[in-house]
Order: sequence, then structure tokens, then C-alpha cells
Amino acid sequence: MKHDDCIFCKIIAGEIPSAKVYEDDDVYAFLDISQVTTGHTLVIPKTHTSDIFETPEDVAAKVFARVPKIANAIKEVYNPKGVNLLNNNGIFAGQSVYHLHIHIIPRYDDNDGFNAQWKTRDDQFYLEELQDMAKEIHDAI
Repeated sequence: MKHDDCIFCKIIAGEIPSAKVYEDDDVYAFLDISQVTTGHTLVIPKTHTSDIFETPEDVAAKVFARVPKIANAIKEVYNPKGVNLLNNNGIFAGQSVYHLHIHIIPRYDDNDGFNAQWKTRDDQFYLEELQDMAKEIHDAI
């Protein structure tokens, strides 16, 4: 289902050009125009879904099932030292296009233009607190 105001739906429909790297009945993958690193690719469902919170399990399964195939092709062509998989959900998390998408960001060295560092807080939580949090999440599932 296409949303008329969604740039990714327009790319899938061929209304906006893209550098396509993969397509099948359910998934479309193309180079991110920003190219944070060489080979930076977006993997999206052809079914419009805004973010991970509203994505049906079957749509997510189809998207995530294609990621290894595409990541391995990037690895074969560009030989990165690794890749980061990134998915932003909600404005606070940095989402700017509201159509579910997975970034495959090849990593080459410390100066390749991408930085995925975070501060750990492992010294602030005890196992009992982690178990309580896990139970809350488990019970919500």
C-alpha cells in the first residue's frame, strides 16, 4: 500500500529515482543518498509501515530476512571490516523518513564518517533490577 506523501513509497513506485541494489515482491533496497560510508544501503518493505512499532511481524520477517544477503554482497564488493545495522524509530531516535528502513552501514576504519558510540551504565544496575525490568518487558509481550 502506497502512501502518497512518503518518499520511500515514491521510490518503490519509480516516481523518484534511486540506485537500486535489490528488489523482490516484498523488499526494496537502494543506496542511501547520504552515503555515510561507501555502500551505505537502505532496506525497506514495499508495504508502507511507519516504524518498527506498527510493523506487522510478517513484514518485519521479510525485511530482516533480506539483510544478510545484501550485507554479504556489500562485504564481497567493498570488503569493509564490519557493518552497522541501524534502525531509527521516532523523531527522538533520529527517524527522518516515516517508512520503516534498515540502514546497512559498511565500516572501514575509525575515520570513515560514522560513529556509533554510547556510554554504558553497567555499573548502575544490579542483576535483580535487570531481572525486574526483563519481567516487565516479558509480561508486556
